[in-house]
Amino acid sequence: MYRQFISAMKITIVSGARPNFMKIAPLCRAIDAAREAGKNISYRIVYTGPQDDTTLDASLFSDLAMRKPDAYLGISGRDHSQVAAAIMLAFERELDEHPAQVVLVVDDMTATMSCAIVAKKRGLKVAHVIAGTRSFDMNMPREVNRTIVDAISDYLFTAGMVANRNLNQEGMIPEYIHYVGNILIDTIRYNRHRLVQPLWFSSLGLRKGNYLLLTLNRHDLLEKKAVLGSLMQTVAEKAGDMPIVAPIHPYVERAVKSLGLDMPSLHILPPQSYLHFGFLINQAKGIVTDSGNIAEEATFLDVPCITLNTYAEHPETWRIGTNELVGENSFALSAALDQLLHGEWKHTTLPDRWDGRTAERIVQTLINGEKL
Repeated sequence: MYRQFISAMKITIVSGARPNFMKIAPLCRAIDAAREAGKNISYRIVYTGPQDDTTLDASLFSDLAMRKPDAYLGISGRDHSQVAAAIMLAFERELDEHPAQVVLVVDDMTATMSCAIVAKKRGLKVAHVIAGTRSFDMNMPREVNRTIVDAISDYLFTAGMVANRNLNQEGMIPEYIHYVGNILIDTIRYNRHRLVQPLWFSSLGLRKGNYLLLTLNRHDLLEKKAVLGSLMQTVAEKAGDMPIVAPIHPYVERAVKSLGLDMPSLHILPPQSYLHFGFLINQAKGIVTDSGNIAEEATFLDVPCITLNTYAEHPETWRIGTNELVGENSFALSAALDQLLHGEWKHTTLPDRWDGRTAERIVQTLINGEKL
């Protein structure tokens, strides 16, 4: 092992979608702190989507206490190959105009993979935050993305020991692997006391600890009308008169309404700002979701969480956290809701290195240049 010292480290941080910014914000704060401590390090934030992206609500960056992206590549679409090609060409131009030593990518999106490939082919260092997560289903585009990114990364920053084991089993160079913890927890820790009750909360007759929070995003689930209908009916029947709060995107709302179900206790709302949504997680009786990120936040906040998936990228959320996996099985969902609503849910044990210092460890590793 040797230490590589760079006189001025320039890092380009890539975001491919709104959820990526929750994991980038702590890195920005950690780099800013390193600069204030005299380190010659700087960063540039690149968003691969358009500047007028409706998912980037006006309050997002102020909620996260971070600056807006320095560049928008303007790429959008659903076709994986077309999006990947367009991002790669646009990111080449971005790096021509704004050179970097390190390109840092998060998660497992098409943008993550595309920018990592461009960086590696240019001889730059690639740092992958949340490396080593696996579903072991190569039919999932995200599994393909993260497997490729991990294979070409110089820094593999992992959130848990399961991720370390996955990378070791795949033959990654051990010195490239850095167990730093879960960076999403840096964000929820930082913002826990900044969460804001939405203005509409009381007007809907909601009370803290007396509503279910429902979120849906997965396109493949929404396309299975019979399955989705059965799951929604189960939630409605078990909730009874308890309000179900569902902040969902328009495409999800259309899918739910097309089912024609009678759900008087369901409150469909537009997507919420980060601080409002964090409040809804923190004060819920329980959560039904298909989001891994929400399961992680619920585990940290000790809120019961039922996930409509058969796997979790972070198994610690169900092994020692508050998460339970029920897949798309309405019988399993019904049994889990019975437990939740009767107050028989397990409490969390906080996983190792969910201490809010993950970004600090990442930045320190990059500054030290620990690799090879």
